[in-house]
Amino acid sequence: MQYDGQRALELLRSGTGVSGISFRPGQEAAVRHVVEGRGRILVVQKTGWGKSFVYFIATKLLREAGAGPTLLISPLLALMRNQIAAAERMGVVADRITSDNKEHWAEVEARLWRDEVDVLLVSPERFGNQDFRDGVLAEIAERVTFLVIDEAHCISDWGHDFRPHYRLIERVVGALPPNLRVLATTATANNRVTDDLRQVLGPNLQVSRGDLNRPSLMLQTMQMPGQSERLAWLAAQVPKLPGHGIIYTLTIRDANQVAEWLQTKGIQVEAYTGQTENDRREELEQALLDNQIKALVATTALGMGFDKPDLAFVIHYQSPPSVVHYYQQVGRAGRAMSAAYGVLLSGQEETEIADYFIDSAFPTPDEVHTVIEALETHPNGLSIPALLGEVNVGQGRIEKTIQLLSLESPAPVVKEGSKWQLTAAALSSEFWARAERLTRLRREEQRQMQEYVELEEGHMAFLIQALDGELEHVTPPELPPLPTGTSKDLVRDAVTFLRRTNLPIEPRKKWPLGGMPQYEVKGHIPLEYRAEVGRALCIWRDAGWGELVRDGKYDDDRFADNLVEACLKLMERWDPQPAPEWATCIPSLRHPNLVPEFTERLATRLGLPFHQVLEKAEDRAEQKSMANSTQQARNADGALAVSSESLPVGPVLLVDDIVDSRWTLTVAAWLLRSHGSGEVWPLALAQTSRN
Repeated sequence: MQYDGQRALELLRSGTGVSGISFRPGQEAAVRHVVEGRGRILVVQKTGWGKSFVYFIATKLLREAGAGPTLLISPLLALMRNQIAAAERMGVVADRITSDNKEHWAEVEARLWRDEVDVLLVSPERFGNQDFRDGVLAEIAERVTFLVIDEAHCISDWGHDFRPHYRLIERVVGALPPNLRVLATTATANNRVTDDLRQVLGPNLQVSRGDLNRPSLMLQTMQMPGQSERLAWLAAQVPKLPGHGIIYTLTIRDANQVAEWLQTKGIQVEAYTGQTENDRREELEQALLDNQIKALVATTALGMGFDKPDLAFVIHYQSPPSVVHYYQQVGRAGRAMSAAYGVLLSGQEETEIADYFIDSAFPTPDEVHTVIEALETHPNGLSIPALLGEVNVGQGRIEKTIQLLSLESPAPVVKEGSKWQLTAAALSSEFWARAERLTRLRREEQRQMQEYVELEEGHMAFLIQALDGELEHVTPPELPPLPTGTSKDLVRDAVTFLRRTNLPIEPRKKWPLGGMPQYEVKGHIPLEYRAEVGRALCIWRDAGWGELVRDGKYDDDRFADNLVEACLKLMERWDPQPAPEWATCIPSLRHPNLVPEFTERLATRLGLPFHQVLEKAEDRAEQKSMANSTQQARNADGALAVSSESLPVGPVLLVDDIVDSRWTLTVAAWLLRSHGSGEVWPLALAQTSRN
């Protein structure tokens, strides 16, 4: 097919809205390569270079020449929204089939049959759906002219954001016409990833690699182990920074906590996480684009594809797990600016968080054996909820195990309706070899990131070398480094804030699948037998009060008076109504005096009588040894009893030290209400779950 350079330039200018703009080095060559059908190509260019213009301009030229539609595989909803908006500006009709627009799938499919869609965007997870493969992909496969794999590093086992369903793309490529035009794009493909992509997309894959240097970025690292120091630094420096930016955190809870802290200091920020509703995400993205807020405090949910060319700063509250993660995230800043800040604040908790993600990336041999053994005893298969009742493995771990096994070729498990069944295929030894290889790689990336944190200069050169880029003369912008000190007053404020933080304990509304046989209950828990919304003082071992709770439970065998005072202040802020008229606690056979003694001290300070009305009916394993909610519920079934024939009738404060699954509190509240108590208000010193 003949390439029309003048038309391509017109499309670039309409897409960007800039009348005098020209192609960047490598852009037009990539468009020409695709249009003329010269073979498969991988474009590796830094964030903000304009990779989407390559595939949208190529799509428009192909469609104007009578070619079929483009299939675009894209990993994130935020990325898709930006891509569709960019496509519309140059007259490309784009639509998507994703998990959040199921109500429009039939309409999108009808438009595809009528050839009214130029680009169909799908997530890689769609290829794991039999209905999509049979009902959509099979129908349009012969007409698809152009396949785009965005964020192609996700295909590679070596890629920093490996998505298991991207492994299906190799099979998809094999099922599509051999003369299919294929473009893969990414900002972060080192030599290992590139070699891996050749294995998937073909040995003749041409690679177009650009300069990785970001001369607009002033990079800086600071080691601040404590959360209070980092919170204080953010409160002092964010208002002074010019423009608007992103503050990245490793966890959902940290994003919410940092946003709340900065809001208390009058700084206009909002949290953006994987738990943020899709409509709200769009609102927040637009608010940042329109400079209506100073910053978004975000997890990686705001990652690939978010494009604000004038983003003035990216700050990391903790160190990401790898250099490639960091390069991609900090690369959001300074795309269309002469100078922008990229600041990394390194904290002590980041190692523990990174270790968790590395250790949980693959199921263990015991987990795989346990799941397969359960399926062997049920030839007709088991749903995920049913598996939870069969094995003492966490729900997330079961889902990951099943997912990874189902993506093997041949797959040892397959889904039939809502149930998973074993196939005749055995799990290949390559599965475990891959797991070991990737675990070693993640450990090496973690070590390399620590080297970056300790740098005093040469940050950009370090990143470029780590990504196997060409290292030329790197000159940072003339921006002054930001102060590394923190105000003692702000640090004290941050400590007070961390110790003031408390978390809701939502009541459970249903008994587990199969009910609680010993208590003879199942289904929904009637409203009058549920606990009220309770409170936890802190996260176990977290900054603020978490370490003091741990010390009291395992070192001192007594909770400190400071924790009594903290709970008094929590109760004052909480002010549950109707107010508790008496107090009780969850009993323990392992620590029989720990919680009762604390509850009695707290009740005395609150002016409430303390009554120990609950007892352990029999010894059970600790709830923390139960790996999923169903197992925790069964472990609590019959474990508690009411020791008194008559209870005080008023509302009660129910105290425990640690809350995890909430099943113990659920059972205790049901027992208390069943025996005539008033409303039950749970109060725990700490909760164990960290998002």
